[in-house]
Amino acid sequence: MVTSSKAETNFSAGRDAATVIQVEDLHKYYDLGETRVHALRGVDLQVEPGAFVSVMGASGSGKSTFMNILGCLDKPSSGRYLLEGIETSRLSKKELSAIRNRKIGFVFQGFNLLPRTTALENVELPTLYARISKAEGERRAREALTLVGLSDRTEHFPSQLSGGQQQRVAIARALVNRPSILLADEPTGNLDSRTSVEIMDVLQKLNDDGLTVVLVTHEPEIAQFAKRSILFRDGRIRRDERIQNRPRASEVLETLPRLED
Repeated sequence: MVTSSKAETNFSAGRDAATVIQVEDLHKYYDLGETRVHALRGVDLQVEPGAFVSVMGASGSGKSTFMNILGCLDKPSSGRYLLEGIETSRLSKKELSAIRNRKIGFVFQGFNLLPRTTALENVELPTLYARISKAEGERRAREALTLVGLSDRTEHFPSQLSGGQQQRVAIARALVNRPSILLADEPTGNLDSRTSVEIMDVLQKLNDDGLTVVLVTHEPEIAQFAKRSILFRDGRIRRDERIQNRPRASEVLETLPRLED
């Protein structure tokens, strides 16, 4: 459970009040031998600070390509992607790497933790590539672990943590450089039903504190915890709607049985 403490961060402080993500007429082509695949077909999207967006779509719908572009892991073939007003398609590889490190936090289905490294050290890793001191990096790592309810697990290795705890460590690692946006790609895919809701409780509370969250999931029951739902099909956004009466994960947890060890 995420606990309230002085470690809580206002993720929206000092940011553009208009948009964090602005996508205009985005196209992406891939050449596979003699075949050209049109993966994105004119996508337009705006995401405001403090949004919580779920992205869904079948395999081949374009959602993974879209998320790679949002994460500055790929560039569009045409169109524009602005992250906090910065047009990313004009940036060099080095500049894109810096953007990823400073402005984007990544959480994946596989936790991607170093097995022989403590929770605290795993969370500290992104700070090694930022221009902050060792002491500041450790302070931020402890703060991030507190935010996800793991202040008492700092010296534990991944093998000593449950799947849900490992994903919390991964979320803390994504937060340590205080990003503008958290991109979560199937973060509950390897977790049981109750633990999945626990992770959504973490994300909802972080979002309540102002963090912008974009979540990719194939599970409608997970997508419902977001504020806004986007559906991709054939390289286009086919549905973009606000989620009405979305459940609070903390309340759902009260109705779920605890799993026995």
